[in-house]
Amino acid sequence: MATHETHPVSPSPGDSYVQSFARGLQVIRSFSASAPRQTLSEVAAASGLTRAGARRILLTLQTLGYVESDGRLFSLTARILDLGFAYLSSMPIWNRAEPVMEALVRQVQESCSAAVLEATDIVYVMRVPTHKIMSISLGVGSRLPAYCTSMGRLLLAELKDEEIHARLAASNREALTKHTVTDVDALFAKVVQARRQGWCLVNQELEEGLVSIAAPIVDRAGRAVAALNISGQANRTSAKVMQETMLPALLASASEISRLL
Repeated sequence: MATHETHPVSPSPGDSYVQSFARGLQVIRSFSASAPRQTLSEVAAASGLTRAGARRILLTLQTLGYVESDGRLFSLTARILDLGFAYLSSMPIWNRAEPVMEALVRQVQESCSAAVLEATDIVYVMRVPTHKIMSISLGVGSRLPAYCTSMGRLLLAELKDEEIHARLAASNREALTKHTVTDVDALFAKVVQARRQGWCLVNQELEEGLVSIAAPIVDRAGRAVAALNISGQANRTSAKVMQETMLPALLASASEISRLL
């Protein structure tokens, strides 16, 4: 979720910091679509822990039912979804937003998603797909870099200027396509443009052929707490056509969801 706070520094152990709990979360986050099953050594390396430390955490998670093992490889179980659904169930807005998003998808015939900002990434909290538009699969909980996504730039625009610079500088600004903007100053200018116009369009910077346009979901104070977007293929819907024909419907849907807040 977008905030006005300064970029957090790395925490250090103390009375208010439980290091073992933090390490447990590191182990959980070491699993991904590209590494769904890992050996003890792989988990330790990915989470920055010793083998002994990783083993204790894995065995604890296994006892609690969040991890399973065949004796060599470890993997997460479906029970891990409880952690994500705890967030979704505490934010009933997304259940109420889903019909609005479904209606938008029927109207524009393109996929629709909602996301919040977390550090240098956006995290998907709702998605209504229509066509297969990306080479990767996206769902609730999926992460994408904020610097090269329409929702990410729009949510970064909610931050103070120095915080925008800090998060852009901390991002792994990889040139994912020939169109990807990676220079911090150039990215900052695009974020400021998104702030000024109240929406953001990104044309083939995340993936070749992918066009995306986003609008803010705001709370009662007018602060963008999430973003709503439409994504499509450039060979089917150009950036110009998306802006001209779909932006009004997107803005209306984002406004409707904002009223639900």
